[in-house]
Amino acid sequence: MEKTTPGAVTTDARVRFVDVLSDDGTRIRAWTNDPEGTIDGPTVLLCNGLGTSAWAWPALLEPDCGVRVVSWNHRGVGGSARPSDANRVGITEFVEDGLSVMDHFGIDRAVLMGWSMGVNTMFELALRHPERVTGLFAVCGVPGNTFATMLGPLHLPHWAARIATVNLSRLLKLSGRALTPIASRLPIGARTVSVLGHTGFMFRQADPEMTARAIKELLATPIEWYFHLALKTSEHARVSLSPISVPAYFVAGTYDVLSGARDMASASERMQQAGYAELRTSHFAQMEQPDVVHQLLLEFLEHVG
Repeated sequence: MEKTTPGAVTTDARVRFVDVLSDDGTRIRAWTNDPEGTIDGPTVLLCNGLGTSAWAWPALLEPDCGVRVVSWNHRGVGGSARPSDANRVGITEFVEDGLSVMDHFGIDRAVLMGWSMGVNTMFELALRHPERVTGLFAVCGVPGNTFATMLGPLHLPHWAARIATVNLSRLLKLSGRALTPIASRLPIGARTVSVLGHTGFMFRQADPEMTARAIKELLATPIEWYFHLALKTSEHARVSLSPISVPAYFVAGTYDVLSGARDMASASERMQQAGYAELRTSHFAQMEQPDVVHQLLLEFLEHVG
């Protein structure tokens, strides 16, 4: 059940949404898993996967999850406005949005958690604003140059993977106006999720109903806009890890075709205080093995202190 209150704030049983202005005046839809302010635990800033929503994190929406999460929806997605300059949708702008969300919720410093392209965002934020970051928890994502690490299970050279995935994104952006009406009308339910769980792109989901909701939210974004965002984020180069001194932890999926496990392992080896775990999952580790990923997060938060 949802209710709407003044100030564009929406609350349901598990998530509260509120509008926040970013530095350039773009209205960002922020959210927290602590609608009533009752979660007793550390606060984490979640830099989510590109265009994804709170519903991609089933363990974090449990009332006893023990972690207060604040996050936001990307520009032009899930209630967030598109910027006046359509090109202001890259990792730099996502960092600005993340800082604005932290300021709105009164968070001076926090552990950052990233998934997929959100790992780019959190590492860039840590590099530019180390005073705001106490730790980094990466799920199925790399610190920059993401498109070169895609198709990891195929063991393609980085240059070949980048050419293939960037060109595919360009094609989907050009085709978006024709594909969006079809995608937005697809019947997404538990049966669809079950079929997707046998494709290899995604495996069996722990909570098919919540996964269906996450997919519906994703498909509500026009395809041409989604791949416009993707192409802008593809410009983000690999982040230098040597200046980053906070603890980090990487959770990789062995069969992840969107963020290669070998590149996540390499990143962890280049950091002084980094741990690494590899799960037998696809890119959607926190949806396929939510309890395992959540336990790793809790252990990391305890380590960071």
